[in-house]
Amino acid sequence: MNLNQATIYSEKPVETVEFFQKLGLTLIVDSLPRYARLECPDGESTLSVHIAEKVIVTNNVVLYFECENVDASVENLKSKGLVFDEDPADRDWLWREAYLKDPNGNNICLFHAGDNRKNPPWRVK
Repeated sequence: MNLNQATIYSEKPVETVEFFQKLGLTLIVDSLPRYARLECPDGESTLSVHIAEKVIVTNNVVLYFECENVDASVENLKSKGLVFDEDPADRDWLWREAYLKDPNGNNICLFHAGDNRKNPPWRVK
């Protein structure tokens, strides 16, 4: 099994698509303002944006996007006008992470974990 895609329901689908394009995702299906699908630049994952009349943001989900150089990615995105809630920092779980929110208030994490993503020193045998 492989996680193929996540869908964000949004009252602001156009702004949401523009946000994820700034992050580096590529628009592959454009039926805006009703629906759009974007493809991650690495791997096979996609992200859909679907219009909704009323959205309740619960902050129960964080979308994680791995990048080789978190600091350079954050600086690049700041130059495009994106605002970060947390600048890059090394975490106890051996990841480097930075956080921002999409136009809907969903938490987005840019991170680098390398081999520690799936093989941390405390991985269950």
